[in-house]
Amino acid sequence: MRIDCKGLDFAALNEKIRGSLDAEIELTNVLGQRYIGSGLSGKNITMDGVPGNALGAYMAGGTITVHGNAQDAVGDTMNSGSIVVAGHAGDTVGYAMRGGEILVRDYAGFRVGIHMKEYGEHVPVIVVGGTAGDFLGEYMAGGIIAVLGIGSENACPVGNFCATGQYGGRIYIRSRFVPEGLPPQVEAQTHADITPILPLIKRYCAAFGGDCDALARSDYVLLTPSTSNIYKRLYCNRTY
Repeated sequence: MRIDCKGLDFAALNEKIRGSLDAEIELTNVLGQRYIGSGLSGKNITMDGVPGNALGAYMAGGTITVHGNAQDAVGDTMNSGSIVVAGHAGDTVGYAMRGGEILVRDYAGFRVGIHMKEYGEHVPVIVVGGTAGDFLGEYMAGGIIAVLGIGSENACPVGNFCATGQYGGRIYIRSRFVPEGLPPQVEAQTHADITPILPLIKRYCAAFGGDCDALARSDYVLLTPSTSNIYKRLYCNRTY
């Protein structure tokens, strides 16, 4: 099914998407409509243009592919499925996501992965190809964030206040530099083993291109909460 979004407000557009019997949906002329694909399952959406806030919120399966940039709150509280953004993304990518995967080709804004969490086999994943803004992984309780820093090899590719309040999960940063001002409850491991994220790097390169081998040979910093961190002991059972 092909939907021309020109002149459609977000409510009318999402009604068309939900009412479609087709599993494959193509959207053209997207311009700021919010909540596209919210609660999505069993459908695959591709779109040209710039979707508005909360793209794929509460997703429960299916895929969303954006041939362009996306605004704030991509994948807000998503449970499963995949979102691929072939451009930049705004703030709070993956806010409180509980499963699924988000790939952003270029940079992402502030508070990427805030309140991410995992349970059992449900491990949410965010991969940012460029840089990420301040408060990356804020209050992170689970999941994986990888910032590849493509084009920013001579500086740390994350902003200030990284991992503030982190008490679970893993943050991989492709860099020789440890982020400045890390909170005391976070441990930074340089020259980290990236075996767990090699499949993510391959999927990123499959989606957007790039030298997978070169990315894999680079130095990475791994951020995890300290085993002595009281918040981790209170809220997390997983051993990393």
